[in-house]
Amino acid sequence: MSDRENRQFRPLPVPNVELAGLFGARQDAICNSTAATLLDRCVEAGMIKAIDVDQPSPGIVIPLQTWSGSTQMFWDSDLGKSIETIAYSLYRRPNAELEARADAIIDMYEKMQDKDGYLNAWFQRVQPGRRWTNLRDHHELYCAGHLIEAAVAYYQATGKRKLLDIMSRFADYMITVFGHGEGQLRGYCGHEEVELALVKLARVTGEKKYLDLAKYLIDERGQEPHFFTDEALRDGRDPKNFVQKTYEYSQSHLPVRDQTKVVGHAVRAMYLYSGMADIATEYNDDTLTSALETLWDDLTTKQMYVTGGIGPAASNEGFTDYYDLPNESAYAETCASVGLVFWANRMLGRGPNRRYADIMEVALYNGAMAGLSQDGKTFFYENPLESAGKHHRWTWHHCPCCPPNIARLLASVGSYMYAAADNEIAVHLYGESKARVPLAGGVTVQLSQTTRYPWDGAIRFDVNPDRAAEFALSLRIPEWAEGATLAVNDAPVDLATITVDGYARIEREWQAGDSIDLVLPLIPRTLFANPKVRQDAGRAALMRGPLVYCVETTDNGQDLNGISLSSNPASAKTAEIAALEGAVALDVPVTRDAADWGTDLYRTTPPKGTPSTARFVPYHLWDNREPGEMLVWLRADQMRHGA
Repeated sequence: MSDRENRQFRPLPVPNVELAGLFGARQDAICNSTAATLLDRCVEAGMIKAIDVDQPSPGIVIPLQTWSGSTQMFWDSDLGKSIETIAYSLYRRPNAELEARADAIIDMYEKMQDKDGYLNAWFQRVQPGRRWTNLRDHHELYCAGHLIEAAVAYYQATGKRKLLDIMSRFADYMITVFGHGEGQLRGYCGHEEVELALVKLARVTGEKKYLDLAKYLIDERGQEPHFFTDEALRDGRDPKNFVQKTYEYSQSHLPVRDQTKVVGHAVRAMYLYSGMADIATEYNDDTLTSALETLWDDLTTKQMYVTGGIGPAASNEGFTDYYDLPNESAYAETCASVGLVFWANRMLGRGPNRRYADIMEVALYNGAMAGLSQDGKTFFYENPLESAGKHHRWTWHHCPCCPPNIARLLASVGSYMYAAADNEIAVHLYGESKARVPLAGGVTVQLSQTTRYPWDGAIRFDVNPDRAAEFALSLRIPEWAEGATLAVNDAPVDLATITVDGYARIEREWQAGDSIDLVLPLIPRTLFANPKVRQDAGRAALMRGPLVYCVETTDNGQDLNGISLSSNPASAKTAEIAALEGAVALDVPVTRDAADWGTDLYRTTPPKGTPSTARFVPYHLWDNREPGEMLVWLRADQMRHGA
């Protein structure tokens, strides 16, 4: 491989990026409401009592289910993600009370930790004799992973090492437990997550042993004789007698490099692929990258909603058949889109490529961000693309994985916008922000974006290295941005001559005061689904820039299925909606079924169509006003196919 292909890009630490604009508003909501709300609801659920060794064990609060476990087993992960969210919020806005609450929880974990380093509320306080006996179902390493991520975030945000030291001790203990040595378990977790967390731990501590453990867990997955089978037999269980009946559910049916189809539980798959991508970057492992490229194509060409939602079925919280993408019954778990953002971002670790970054942006703005209300207080678990008016955000859930997951993503989104290699900065996402980017040779670059993106496509970059230095700045040119223009210090640049893998790569000696002007035309466009997606036959969806748009009852009245797109929306009028924080709506000419049907259920003549105008709003903002119907895919009766 060339030197360029061997570059290793790593995301900027969250404290290195300051956000304003749309993402800044989301982060303010998290600081104002979500971070404290998450803790409050963890308290209400009994999660704090579960880790307080000064109180009696709460026992089994949530009964065991058919899969032999309880969602109570995941409480450590919910607390971990909540602490991670708090950490990011503290960087943006110091909050002594919230920090003290997080410190108190960390103190409890320190007190609960076993001398050997083991840490898990369920297996220390509820079933202490069952440690490491059912990795297939019981989420031990998954919980550890989320606590590790919390530890890294809290250390970066506050400088406090206590949780980082706690989780480093646990990781050190894991190294002794798992492996091919005598007395070690040749195992891995049924719910992937710890792999990507260990990479974060390695990067912040500089300890390669954590990378090696992550690599072991990935390499071992799916190998024969199958660990989950052997584990069940050792535990006196029938290895065939489990709810999902197939190891595809946990992506352990084959060694990871032999997997070619995205299957099973959607969130688990995304976490696995994220860890694989990180290890591919850290070890320059082309075999992992190749496998991931195959899986990426399988997902994005056959199994992904236009919103970046994934996993259509509630039955396995995951994937079904190719092109099975129902709208009203879509599961499309918020966590799954969050996971897709994770994976896409890590696929950029070996160099900028818009095939990954474009999808990351779509999943972030649509499939993921819809999961949190504007005020930061309520959440979506499932994200359908059609609603008859009965689907609304809720305050909590019996398995509350999504609220802290979308919160921690949005609270840390700055690190997904920028990445750096030795002598190159990649800008993956656009938005009002300031970034501090350290490069090789001790150069630090202050890079700021001035923009109203995604409402406006004009983006101004001010580039200020602390001394004159040669480096490359790579800016993503989205596939949809036909007619994009670029100027450096007001001098136009021919994008065709400098664009590599969809990124404009500007390599020069940069000086303080240099500037870049990038314009991405935000022209509304229609999208049609592959004809094999039967649920979208004869329908079209609208996008503007990275945003998927929808219609709601609030703007358009009832019976949204009576609306038909009748012309190219490129000339649609735009309007800002004050109730949605100035979001840009699209007013599009449509045809609407006349209300002349009477009481007949059926008749021999079709309804008359009348010209009308429909207002479209960004999908991620639906259900933030009055409740009602919602629709993404509209009839396109009068549009030429493929227009």
